[in-house]
Amino acid sequence: MKTEIEAPPDKKFTPYLTIAATLAVLTIFVVIYYRTGQPITLVIDGQAYPLRSHRLTVEAVLLQTGLQLKSQDTLWPPPESGLVPGQNIEITLARPVIVDLNGEGKHSTVFTHRRTPAEIYQELQVDLSAADDIFVDGQLWGHNRPLPVTPFDELKADLPPSQKNILGSSLQLETLRPRPVRIALHKAIPVHIIDDGQETNILTTLQSVGDVLLAQDIPLYLGDLITPDLSTPLAPDTTITIERATPVSIQADGHTLKTRTRSSTVAEALAQEKVALVGQDYTLPAEDAAITPNINIKVMRVVEALEIDKETTDFETLWISNDGLELDTQQIEQQGQEGVTKTRARIIYENGEEISRVEEETWLEQEPADKMIAYGTKVVIRTLDTPDGPIEYWRKIRMLATSYSAATSGKSRDHPQYGITRTGIQAGYGIAAVDPGVVDLRSEVYVPGYGRAIAGDTGGAILGKHIDLGFEDDEPLPLWYKWVDVYLLTPAPPWHEIRYVLPQWPQE
Repeated sequence: MKTEIEAPPDKKFTPYLTIAATLAVLTIFVVIYYRTGQPITLVIDGQAYPLRSHRLTVEAVLLQTGLQLKSQDTLWPPPESGLVPGQNIEITLARPVIVDLNGEGKHSTVFTHRRTPAEIYQELQVDLSAADDIFVDGQLWGHNRPLPVTPFDELKADLPPSQKNILGSSLQLETLRPRPVRIALHKAIPVHIIDDGQETNILTTLQSVGDVLLAQDIPLYLGDLITPDLSTPLAPDTTITIERATPVSIQADGHTLKTRTRSSTVAEALAQEKVALVGQDYTLPAEDAAITPNINIKVMRVVEALEIDKETTDFETLWISNDGLELDTQQIEQQGQEGVTKTRARIIYENGEEISRVEEETWLEQEPADKMIAYGTKVVIRTLDTPDGPIEYWRKIRMLATSYSAATSGKSRDHPQYGITRTGIQAGYGIAAVDPGVVDLRSEVYVPGYGRAIAGDTGGAILGKHIDLGFEDDEPLPLWYKWVDVYLLTPAPPWHEIRYVLPQWPQE
């Protein structure tokens, strides 16, 4: 039977100790190797990165660090150059630029040290004109304006901590490379503008006819003809033609229209604005007159009208006696009729104003006819019962009755004619003042409520159907002012002394 001999306990970890010791030796060797290398500084876009290297050339150092430069990057000294302690290797990274050469979205990326768009396109052998538009990252950019630069500290801040001070991969180098910018070129195209016969040639990057005219501050007016249409896209050597409308003023129907027209005559301008001439209408100037700037066209509306004027002639009123009619009655035997004469005239109006009138015919349309009124001459004697007994009268007249006395006649008591009436009778009760044309003086009348009276006086205010009843001075004067029936007592006067038609005033 075999007996196994176990190793002492402190011998179990010997392999591990050996490995650790080996690594320590290697580390020491690496440190010694690194520290024995000559000091070199990589300067990338102005940022220094110190390191040590046993390599003898610039190219070998770049291979050691794993930095892969692009052909456009600049390196100093050249790759084959030898190194000396403290040597600086300077690298300037080319900037990536995404270039759109034709503005159609077809891009290519170039690496360059040029600082402005003009320099970049010159490097690319692309001719620029001052009218070309360049956009940098979508913004309109000046040809000679430097491209935007991202500060290095900002770029460095974007790096992960593990890559801020350690080189060794192309990824890190590209992280340090300036951020790419996108530039786009919109080439200006030649455009020809012919404005009312005057030609202007321009270069433009604008897209449409309307955009170009607006950018050139070319005013457009109602009636101007623009060819091609304002919305038409531009192409190289597009010709824009503007046929200018002429300013005109049109006066018609009480309104003034200021407009523009490309018409050549007055008639065409009116047709453009739908102003129609009817009948004898005409224009100033004439319809065939040429259109000139700021011409004033006046439309004359001509209206011809027939007018009939009427002239009347008053008729006469004839009074005819009729012994078959009772006194103070009337009847119309014939109505009066005015005479009518008419005249027809032809009148011409221009814009509402009469300019001519010609009388064409005059005729008598209606003969005048006299009005004939029959008045009664037949006297009829009648009897009226009164408080004082029956009376006999031949005429009854509706009259305005007032009252007076000698004291109200306008003369003082010491006047020689105080109280003396027109007939010489002393004024007082029973003496009435009348108009002799209505009631004969010295005739006897009866007034209800007063009694009998002699028409013995007159007065300046006693006219027509007005009777003034007398009263005594020694008693208060009753104030009469009322309409009453006045009866003229018999005997009746001879027929030739009777006034058959009495005045109609005053009126009740």
